Amino acid sequence: MMPGEFAGLAEVAGRSRGLFPPSGPDLPGRLRDVLGVLELSAGDVRIERRWTAAGLAGEELSWTVGYGPRTRAFLLRPAGVAGPLPGVVAMHCHAGMKRAGKDKIADGPERPAPEVVRLRAELYAGRAYACELARRGFAVLAHDVFAWGSRRFPLPLAPDPDASEADRYDRAAREHEHVLEKTCTLLGTSFAGVIASEDLAAAAYLRSRADIESVSTIGLSGGGARAALLGVLDPAVSAVAVAAMVSSFQDLRAEHVAAHSWMLFPPGLTRLADWPGVVAARAPSPLLVLYAAADPLFPAQGMRRAHLQITEAYRKSPATYTGSFFNAPHCFDRPMQEAAFDWLADTVSASAARNPKPAN
Repeated sequence: MMPGEFAGLAEVAGRSRGLFPPSGPDLPGRLRDVLGVLELSAGDVRIERRWTAAGLAGEELSWTVGYGPRTRAFLLRPAGVAGPLPGVVAMHCHAGMKRAGKDKIADGPERPAPEVVRLRAELYAGRAYACELARRGFAVLAHDVFAWGSRRFPLPLAPDPDASEADRYDRAAREHEHVLEKTCTLLGTSFAGVIASEDLAAAAYLRSRADIESVSTIGLSGGGARAALLGVLDPAVSAVAVAAMVSSFQDLRAEHVAAHSWMLFPPGLTRLADWPGVVAARAPSPLLVLYAAADPLFPAQGMRRAHLQITEAYRKSPATYTGSFFNAPHCFDRPMQEAAFDWLADTVSASAARNPKPAN
C-alpha cells in the first residue's frame, strides 16, 4: 500500500496491530461498533407526489432522520400491480458526484440532468437501472444518503467559467469529504457509519410497508459497499448483490487506495477482517458479487483472493454465494445488470417458497 522506502510500514503495522484476522460469528456486532452505527429511523414519512410513466408507478417520498434536510427517495413498482412485491433498496454510487444521489440510478417525473445522463452512460450502460429492476416485478426504493442529493451540504463554489455549477459543486464536495470523516470521527462514528445508519433506516421503512413482502439490496461501487454493509448489519435483508466493489485490502496498492472514498476505509475496519471477510459475514444468507475483471480501481489479484475468501466463508452453504467475473471496467453494464436481476428474481422466489407469508 505504501510506495518506495515506506513499503515496510504495511508489514510492521500488520504485525503490530493484528490486521486482517479471520472473521468470526461476532463480526456483525463488532462492525456496528467500529463503524459507529447510529440508531436512526425514517420519521414523518410523506408522499410528495405520484406519477406513472414507462410502465412504472412512482412515488416521491421524503422523511427525516433527525438532522439535516429531509431525505428524498423514489419508490418504483410496475404500474397496475396491486399485490405485495419483493422490495429492493437500490444504492446510488459515489462516482465523485454528490450533487445527485438517487437520480443517478432512478428516474423521477423530470428528465435527468445532463451530468446524470453522462454518468449513466459511463457506469450503467445508459440505464436508470432501478427503473429496469422495478419493471422485473420489484418495488425498488432509491434514496439520497448523507452528503448526496437532497442530503448534500451547502458548500462555497470556486469560480470557474469553464465548469457548470454541478461540476463545481462536485469538486467542492470531493474536497470536503475528508472534513466529514474528521467530524464524524470526533462524534464517535465515521462517514461510512453515518451512511450505513441512514441506509438501515431506509431498509426498515421499506420493510414496514404493507405492500412489501421482503427487502433485498443492490449497488455498484460505493453503492455496492453500502449494500454489503447493510446486508451484514441487517440480518432481515433477504439478498445482497454487489457490483465492482469487492477486493482484498491486502492487495491494494497506493494508486488503489487513492482512488477510493472514505466510505471504504472507516478507521479500525482492518483490525476486524479483510474487506471480503466483512462482505461474507452475512453467510449463509444469499450473496452475489459481480467482479469487473478489468477494473482499474482494484487489483486483479485482490479480486481473485476475495472470491476465494468468500467461497471459503460459504463452504457450508455454497449454493447461496455466487461470484461472477466479467471482462468489464469499473461499471455495472447490461450483462452485469441482467445477471444481477436474474439472480435476485431466482433468489427471492426461492426464499418466498421456503418462507411463505402467513395469511391474514
